[in-house]
Amino acid sequence: MDEEYDVIVLGTGLKECILSGLLSVDGLKVLHMDRNDYYGGESTSLNLIQLWKRFRGNDKPPAHLGSSRDYNVDMIPKFIMANGSLVRVLIHTDVTKYLYFKAVDGSFVFNKGKVHKVPATDMEALKSSLMGIFEKRRAGKFFIYVQDYNENDPKTHDGMDLTRVTTRELIAKYGLADNTIDCIGHALALHRDDRYLDEPALDTMKRMKLYVESLARFQGGSPYIYPLYGLGELPQAFARLSAVYGGTYMLNKPECKVEFNEEGKACGVTSEGETARCKKVVCDPSYLPNKVRKVGRVARAIVIMSHPIPNTNDSHSVQVILPQKQLGRRSDMYLFCCSYSHNVAPKGKFIAFVSAEAESDIDEIFFDIYDRYEPVNEPSLDNCFISTSYDATTHFESTVIDVLNMYTLITGKVLDLSVDLSAASAAEE
Repeated sequence: MDEEYDVIVLGTGLKECILSGLLSVDGLKVLHMDRNDYYGGESTSLNLIQLWKRFRGNDKPPAHLGSSRDYNVDMIPKFIMANGSLVRVLIHTDVTKYLYFKAVDGSFVFNKGKVHKVPATDMEALKSSLMGIFEKRRAGKFFIYVQDYNENDPKTHDGMDLTRVTTRELIAKYGLADNTIDCIGHALALHRDDRYLDEPALDTMKRMKLYVESLARFQGGSPYIYPLYGLGELPQAFARLSAVYGGTYMLNKPECKVEFNEEGKACGVTSEGETARCKKVVCDPSYLPNKVRKVGRVARAIVIMSHPIPNTNDSHSVQVILPQKQLGRRSDMYLFCCSYSHNVAPKGKFIAFVSAEAESDIDEIFFDIYDRYEPVNEPSLDNCFISTSYDATTHFESTVIDVLNMYTLITGKVLDLSVDLSAASAAEE
């Protein structure tokens, strides 16, 4: 261990594993350590016995739930946008060869006490139970504008500069009702709260186009894909990638104390009396608690069921977004459901998660609550690159943005994600 590395990565959460893989592919000498004896950190996958031990305090789950090893319950479950940044990173690094994906059956939104399929095109708007006949026409016109919009072709802009026009002003032009706006902003553009309405509309436009293009990709009922056997496969796939490019992995390393030189810059990591020297440290918030601040809490409930989520067309995998306004909250709630069709539970069993930013005290007996942290340090001064904690969303877009920003901070480069998306066609199997 007494060697010098370009980067030492602490923690094998998904963000850290992606960065470890990317930096190894770039030719940097990487040492990756974790205090746990398993991959995944906060974003690990548990079998039924591990799940029972964590939440019930013993390792004897009831027999009617089936075999423990048939369960792969993700602690931070998130679906992957079929054309999104994470898929591009997977293809860029060739990690797709270690993974098999399957399309997710449904994408729904909660509105006025009911669950509706998220309409993403003018044709879907016409069929949607979310809107009356006149609203369907207005929404249809808006969706056509979104589909035709090309950032580089002013003829498609309809006289609007979306770097200046706010989302509220854009939507007002089409006269859309509040419930439709809720659906567009939260279930299509995947905003977590309503601040986007007063920000330039271009970001929302790009998010909507990504949703529509991802939806068209596998001709399924949603724009999302998910790995067979769950997300626990992802950190391990990036770990394999890092190893192929010469990265070194060490699990079950206690302490992992970051060492600093007299200038206050990270210069190594000590564990079990040995120090590995390095130029930069990448880690999750738990390894440098004095360089982060708490910014919120995420509450989750995990449910094992013998039936799909009601009113979702019997979908075996589904996301339902519950926009903040519909619930009288300050942020959205997310319902994620997966099942034996993605090999994460025994035949006939479904695993559902409800997650949200905690806005009040919650009975912790039934719920898992974790604190969310973000870094407050200046990496250029201390060479410490710390990821933010995972948020309550059940999709990956915000996670990958953090990874790509960290990659640019560490390397000074922007990752080129212009890849051939058809390389991830395993998802169709």
